[in-house]
Parts: sequence; structure tokens; C-alpha cells
Amino acid sequence: MAGHSKWKNIRERKGKSDAQRGKIFTKIGREMTVAVKEGGADPASNAKLRDAIAKARAANVPNDNIKRVIEKASGGDGATYEVNIYEGYGPSGVAVIVETMTDNKNRTASDMRHYFDKYGGNLGAEGCVSWSFDRKGIFVIENTDGVLDEDVVMQDALDVGATDFEPEESIIAIYTTPEAFGDVRQALAEKGYEFLSAQVEMVPQNYMRLEDEADIAKMEKLLSMMEDLDDVQNVWHNWEE
Repeated sequence: MAGHSKWKNIRERKGKSDAQRGKIFTKIGREMTVAVKEGGADPASNAKLRDAIAKARAANVPNDNIKRVIEKASGGDGATYEVNIYEGYGPSGVAVIVETMTDNKNRTASDMRHYFDKYGGNLGAEGCVSWSFDRKGIFVIENTDGVLDEDVVMQDALDVGATDFEPEESIIAIYTTPEAFGDVRQALAEKGYEFLSAQVEMVPQNYMRLEDEADIAKMEKLLSMMEDLDDVQNVWHNWEE
């Protein structure tokens, strides 16, 4: 399986400023809010909330923050967020999928159209690029200096239902089906594994390179501007950075 272009970003995220970490906390807070309003405040019976809490802890969100978000959402307070997916093309036809959670769909749609247009791309119709991506559960484990035995990690992962395993530099990636994601996450956590990232993602079937420096600059700016928006939860693309 081709290397996932996100690994570099995950390593860089560890050094984010307080302001940037605050944005990450805000995004995960929205995810927990939606999960509570859809399935209740008990993670034992709400798998979506359970996975969101695990994601929050992997991102070092303080437990007090997690508790406040759940209490606020279960009490009926706070905004109501709607999940929307936008698909389009970046410079030179790079495929881009943006997952948003917003309390104002018109505002978010306008932002998406503006950024795609401004940085050399265009917003497309539903399904225009998602056909070339696969939904997979992905767990990323840090393995600096080879502290973990890759053979042991691989066997542990396969034993609990993982479908693929990919060591790369100081990172180990474990793949599952979306349906098995929650069970595999819990089983790996019980074995003592901690995650740099753990979520269901859209993984491109093929990657493309950008050769023109202007296109590269536009693509970097497009991704930076989108990821900086509070309404944006995830951005997936097939650019081989």
C-alpha cells in the first residue's frame, strides 16, 4: 500500500502552538457534541461517542474539557451541528474531500467555493472524486528508534481484526474496515497501545505529484486555509506531498 501523505502532518501536529491545539480541541469538541446528541452521553452504549473520546485523548485534550463538552451537549445546550461533505479539485486536478461540521451550512458552502476557486481548483458535485477513495479505519502508532517490535505489533493487530499493517520510518499504521474500527481500537488499547491518530479516513487509491512550483504553493495554501476553518473536521486528498 502506498505511504499515506498524512503521516508527516501527524508528526508536525505534535509541535503545534497553543492556539493551533485549541482549534484541534474545538473540532473534536464538535464531533463529541454531535455524537452525544445522536446517541446519548454514555460512551458505553454510544460507540460514536466512545471513538470521539478516544480521538480526543489521542490529541491530548484534557479530561475536564471532554467532560464539559459531554455535559453541555447532554443538557441540550450549545449549537446544533450538521455534517456535510464537499468534493472538488485542487490545482492540476488533485482530488480533495472536505468533511465539515457546521451550524451554518450556507456560510460553510460559501467558504468552500471561495477557497477552491481562489487557489486554482473548483468545487465539484457529490461523488466527483470520492469514487477514487476508500473508507478505512486507521491507527497511527509512534515507533521512534524502533522501540516496538514490528512483528509483534503486526500480529497483535491482525489478531484483533486489522486488515493491513504498514511500518514507515518512525510510524506504524494499522488499517481496519470502518465497521470494525471501534472494536479494534478498544482491543489495541487494552493491549497497551497508544495512538498518535485513530479515526476513519478516506484513503486515495492512487496519488498524484505536482511538478509546477506555483501549483504546489496553491495546494499548500488551499489545505492550510481549509484546515484552519473551525467548520472543517477533515481534509483528504491524493496529492503526494
